[in-house]
Parts: sequence; structure tokens; C-alpha cells
Amino acid sequence: MTILNNAVLVELNISAWTAYKLDKQQSAKVVADNNATESDAARVNKNLMAGTSLLKNINDYVAKVRIWHIAQTLPWAEKGPRLLPMANFFRYKEQLNTMEANTHALVKTFLDAYPNLVSVAAFKLGNFFNRSEYPDVSEVARKFSFRYAFTPVPQSGHFILDTHNEVIQELATNYEAEANRRVSDAMKDAWGRLHETLIHISSRMTDSPQDQEDKKKRYHESMLTNAHELCGLLTAFNITGDAKLEQARQDLERALSGVRIDDIKESASVRKEIKEKVDNILAVNDWI
Repeated sequence: MTILNNAVLVELNISAWTAYKLDKQQSAKVVADNNATESDAARVNKNLMAGTSLLKNINDYVAKVRIWHIAQTLPWAEKGPRLLPMANFFRYKEQLNTMEANTHALVKTFLDAYPNLVSVAAFKLGNFFNRSEYPDVSEVARKFSFRYAFTPVPQSGHFILDTHNEVIQELATNYEAEANRRVSDAMKDAWGRLHETLIHISSRMTDSPQDQEDKKKRYHESMLTNAHELCGLLTAFNITGDAKLEQARQDLERALSGVRIDDIKESASVRKEIKEKVDNILAVNDWI
């Protein structure tokens, strides 16, 4: 398990107020108006902050942070911490600090405006407005949090129990097997990301007669930037030192080296060459 000395576990928990509130009275009215026989046939959830983008900005940004966190780490437990290779630690931590500061800034902007937003909601929501449903600003502030924790990956020798040696050995053996399974799952995730990227690039480089006729196919810069970013991440994600994964990573890097999105848009020969190289990577590897 020396492999786990090169990684830590990171758990990220972000909470944000959504401002959605179940309106029981309106829910009952909708049920009755539609002759439904079950009281839970319909639910009316009203947006207490309708008409302002300040809260939506927070929730949209939090969603982006969560997606970024998943992209920068590998799976470990089904829920909870994820595996962060030490090779990616300082880059991850620097970006996380920036995102935390950005989140706090968005929350402060919203909280500063909150009293006025409640007054505006009285006009925006019409008969849906109920002042008693709006918490005071200090309570709203407590609905936002941005927490994370880094912890070492447990080793099988960490069992400190007052029990028989054979029981400790059994626990350690079971943990070792489970840890190895999780490492295997993490590597499958890394291979899966590479496979998905290769398939996407190959499909985009395929020129069909229909594409040439209607010229509807679009090529976006993100295809290249995402592929280059993945190549960088795979260096850190290769926690087992898998030579085949590293070779595939290098092959993709070389296939896209010096290629600009304009080259892809304007040249069928460039697209053909990239497709051949990418398809070769797909052909020579055993995909899980």
C-alpha cells in the first residue's frame, strides 16, 4: 500500500440556501382544482428570491466548484472523501482557495442586499409573498458554508484494538483488499476519462458527406483545452505508475501537439491525421 503514501483524501462540503419553499395552501388548491384524489399529487414550491440573480449566482458557482472538485480528484468512497494525488495537491489547494474566496464574496454581496431583496419580493411574488417565511439575515448567513478537510489515506497497520492478534490480522487483510479495490476503481476512472476523450475527438474528426454538404459541424476550442488539461491530470492520476496509461497519455499529447482549432476547422487532412492517431490509441489499448 505504499502507493497511498503519494495521495491524500479530501472531503469538500459546500452548502447554500436555495430559497425554495413548499406552499401548502397553493399545493392543496392545485390538487383540488385538478380533481386529484391524493393530497400529494402536486406540490407548489415557490422561489422566495424570485426576480434576483444574486442567489442564483451563488448556487451556479457552487455547482461549478463541485464539478471541478470531481474532475481534479479520483473516486475513493461512494460518498464522502475522494482521492487527491500529491502531484496535484498544491495546484488543487491553490484553486480551491480562490474558489472559496469567490464563494464568500458572492455570499457577502447577497447578504448585503438581502433586506432590500425581501422588500422587492413582496412585489415580485404577489399573493405568494408571506413575510413570515423569510428568515432574518443572520439565519440566512448560517445556511451558507464552505468546508474541506485533508486526511491521510488509512493504512492497514492503523488498527489499534484491544483484541486477539488473529482478529487484527483479519481486519488488516480485509482493509487491504478493500483499499486495493478502491485504488483499482480510481485507475478505472482515470482510464475511463481518457477513453471518453478519445472517443469524443475521434467522432469530431470524422467527416461524413452530410457534414461536407451542410457544413453544420462545429469545432470548439474546449475540445483541445479539455484534452490538454486531461493529459496534465493523468500524470498525477496515474497513482499505480501504469506504463500503458502513461504511454496512451503521451500519444494523445503528441497527437494534439501544435494543433490549433483553426487548423481543425480549415483542413480535412489535419482532421484525418488526428483521427488516425487517436483511433490508433483506442485500438492498441484494452479498455475496461
